[in-house]
Amino acid sequence: MKESTAGLPLGRKICPDCRIVKAAAEFSRNAAQPDGLQFYCKECFSIRAAATYRRKRARLGKTVRERLDVPVGFKRCAGCREVKPRGEWHRNRTSRDGLVVYCKECRKRLGREQHLKRTFGLTEAQLTAMIDEQGGLCAICRTDKPIHTDHDHVTGEVRGVLCGPCNMGLGQFRDDQRRLNAAIAYLRGDEETLDIPPYVRVVNMVRANIEVDLDCLHRRSA
Repeated sequence: MKESTAGLPLGRKICPDCRIVKAAAEFSRNAAQPDGLQFYCKECFSIRAAATYRRKRARLGKTVRERLDVPVGFKRCAGCREVKPRGEWHRNRTSRDGLVVYCKECRKRLGREQHLKRTFGLTEAQLTAMIDEQGGLCAICRTDKPIHTDHDHVTGEVRGVLCGPCNMGLGQFRDDQRRLNAAIAYLRGDEETLDIPPYVRVVNMVRANIEVDLDCLHRRSA
């Protein structure tokens, strides 16, 4: 078998970094070298280039994220920095690996944070502080867990954090204090405290009298 000038078989070369004899295909081409191949193998050259890049960035006062060996079928999230299976990502046809940058859990969290900021002008920390001030309970019933951020639909000012039933109740009553007061009076059975216009009271009285008269006539005819 023919040997190269380095005492190795033709088509083989040793890398001075890893000290492994490899095929010529494992080295990049370099016309400036006597054998036409790069001095270091592709793998070692890549490691050296990455180290040089980090040193250059460090001199500029910048940091570089360390590359991790991610198993096949997994991906590292740019948000939580965790390595998760590919099933934990939404698809993105325009990206190189066909997946979005953040995992599903981080995308959900970011979506909530953006919604809070865009709709209520709150951060997650501010919302948490508001719930803590309420004792971790609904601002109205003080019983259930607060999960809905309530705000004035006219001014946009955040009023508190409510449970589901209380939030739906305000919505059904259209944030109308008159309706709410009337509902309280209704539950108490105190009709005199109802905020009913006088003409409505008169109409109700007339209707009641007519119904009584009709009932009497019906009994007499029977």
